[in-house]
Amino acid sequence: MVKVAIVGATGYAGVEALRLLSGHPAAAVTYLASYSQAGQAIGSVYPHLGAVGAMHMGPPDPEAIAAVAEVALLSLPARKSLELAPMLLRRGMRVVDFGADFRLRDERAYAQYYDGAHTAPEWLLDAVYGLTEFHRDGIATARLVANPGCYPTAALFALRPAVAAGAVMTEDLIIDAKSGVTGAGRQLSLATHFAEADDNVWPYKLAGEHRHTPEIEQELALAADGPVRVTFSPHQVPMARGLLATCYARLRHPWTTAEALACYLEAFAGEPFVQVLQEGLPATKATLGTNCVQVAVRVDARVRLLVAVAAIDNLGKGAAGQAVQNLNRMFGLEETLGLPRIGLLP
Repeated sequence: MVKVAIVGATGYAGVEALRLLSGHPAAAVTYLASYSQAGQAIGSVYPHLGAVGAMHMGPPDPEAIAAVAEVALLSLPARKSLELAPMLLRRGMRVVDFGADFRLRDERAYAQYYDGAHTAPEWLLDAVYGLTEFHRDGIATARLVANPGCYPTAALFALRPAVAAGAVMTEDLIIDAKSGVTGAGRQLSLATHFAEADDNVWPYKLAGEHRHTPEIEQELALAADGPVRVTFSPHQVPMARGLLATCYARLRHPWTTAEALACYLEAFAGEPFVQVLQEGLPATKATLGTNCVQVAVRVDARVRLLVAVAAIDNLGKGAAGQAVQNLNRMFGLEETLGLPRIGLLP
């Protein structure tokens, strides 16, 4: 039985990880940590947890965590893992970091997008980017896995097969993505206030300002074996959870929808969590509560564009579900353990 600690247990991604692991046949949560609510039962914050809610949260103390767990899931804001993750790693633990602190290989990009210098650069080369379908071998032996962002997850599933096949131009990829309000975290802000979020859709951090831009470009560049540039336009939509990315890429040569579909079916053949739709289009509701991603592609021959769409649950495949899949891979378990593949509908 793999012993797991969840640090940042009261965040949306942290509690989703607890929910998933409570039914895991080969893993057990042995420590919950909170920076702000240590000493309280997790059920006092989230009454839906039932018997699991009786677990009490402790402080994010590396010694206490390492004494009872062998892997830590860190569900923390940016820059919070820079200190804690190395302390856990030096105590022999393995770490899956939900945040962005170890995703970027370029320290300068990190400093630009995350408000200051990276303070643990010695761990960057050891960290493996945690999108399992694309980095499976590295994750199996990794001590530190950098869980991907929710927006990059959807964008990479939508675009990577076409980029890897050399079918599209990589200088001006366009990603139009929309996420539910849980993507903004549990901390109340004007953007997540009911009166602002309900019945409203708006874009934010356009024209290269969003922190996920360099992450997407980094991972697509690996597939392209060369530089990639994206225009990433995120939007908040009035739903609790779910994320849809519609991506546009100029074709290098004539390509039909049938040929594009064949490329994606081959790229994701045998992947238990990837559904390449041959009919119909992805929808967030179809992935709700799961670790699945739905993908569809169309070619607009009139303007020589590939249109690729991906839908995920931002707290599932976009966060906690992906982390559990990585945990399974790290410990030699079947990747599907503890992870639902049938969505909640209606």
